[in-house]
Amino acid sequence: MPDAPTTIPDAPTTIIVSDADMIRRITLNRPQFLNAYNHVLCDELAAAIEDYLKQDALRCLVITGAGRGFCSGGDISGTEPAHERAARVGVQIGHGVEMRDGMHRVVLALARCDKPVVAMVNGPCVAGGLALALACDFRIASDQARLGDTSGKFGLLPDEGGAWLFPRFMGLDRALKMTLLAEVYDAHEAERLGLVTEVVPHGELEARTMAFARALAGQAPLAVRLAKHMMQRSADISLERSLQDAALAVMITNPSQDVAEGKKAFVGKRKPEFAGR
Repeated sequence: MPDAPTTIPDAPTTIIVSDADMIRRITLNRPQFLNAYNHVLCDELAAAIEDYLKQDALRCLVITGAGRGFCSGGDISGTEPAHERAARVGVQIGHGVEMRDGMHRVVLALARCDKPVVAMVNGPCVAGGLALALACDFRIASDQARLGDTSGKFGLLPDEGGAWLFPRFMGLDRALKMTLLAEVYDAHEAERLGLVTEVVPHGELEARTMAFARALAGQAPLAVRLAKHMMQRSADISLERSLQDAALAVMITNPSQDVAEGKKAFVGKRKPEFAGR
């Protein structure tokens, strides 16, 4: 009798990557765990984000989850392959290494990305999942989504970037309240608190998100990347430094073929075709 096929937990299917219409779509693919992340998923997700940044032909990234959830944070189910856990047992400051090489790497990859990233929040988005969504530029959420920080329920911390991200989106007092009381909000309340860009009916989520992504992908790539870079830096620098950034940035955009194309399209009353040059 032949041996039964071996199932390798979290073989390279923890994410699904597809590219079309200048858009990369990454789907977290652990639906049985509400797309809770583990070390393998973080490795694959960070690599896919870093590759997106390098591909000039890709102009927008959409991140979503398979099944009924976006991401429920770190996997605490104990299902991570034994060899993955064993590899960190003998490492100095093992948990720190795990975080640095895991979701920390993902959040930093998104922070370094100067092209648009949209989170399509299709369901539960909590703890590290919320940090992942907030590390994106936009969050379009289903009206069935729920967002918050449940780490406190397990005596855990908002250690995937939440301690930095949560207060910046909702204010320190509200962020502390959410984390310390392990609060989770419906999509409309999350929008009111500043955690969500837009809420749409669940059945319209994919169509709306992809239409938004196509609109972003159709803009002038040089201007998009530089505008995002300038706005990201603006939180940490003075107005004078920001204006200096702008003076340098226009030396790239103003002489570009895209600006010439934009002017021609305006005069010709047609849609511009930007090439990123």
